[in-house]
Amino acid sequence: MADKVRSVLEVVPNESRGRHYEVNISCPEFTAFCPKTGQPDFATIHIKYVPDRLLVELKSLKLYLAGYRSVGIFHEHVTNRILDDFVTACKPMRCEVVGDFNVRGGIKTIVRAAYERNRKARKPRRR
Repeated sequence: MADKVRSVLEVVPNESRGRHYEVNISCPEFTAFCPKTGQPDFATIHIKYVPDRLLVELKSLKLYLAGYRSVGIFHEHVTNRILDDFVTACKPMRCEVVGDFNVRGGIKTIVRAAYERNRKARKPRRR
């Protein structure tokens, strides 16, 4: 099922390429389920990114996130998988995904995963 979820994310060209700006996306209705107990997990997924050439197409993002409803996955894994898939799809300059999971079993979890494109290494100065 995870491969099926990954295939849905689409991108569109960024018409404001060259300008550094931040995009903040929030999905307050994220659902997956615990692979250990089978209980549902509810979360708000926050995605913050600085685009380069491509933008994520929001309807495809909504469908992509909804695809996790039938996936058994741990909070840490799903947050990192969303980041990996997002970076693979739109190749941003920076991206952060936060999974803010509701309390279940008396425990609240917030998982934060980040990506920043490597800058070209500077050549050492000659002395």
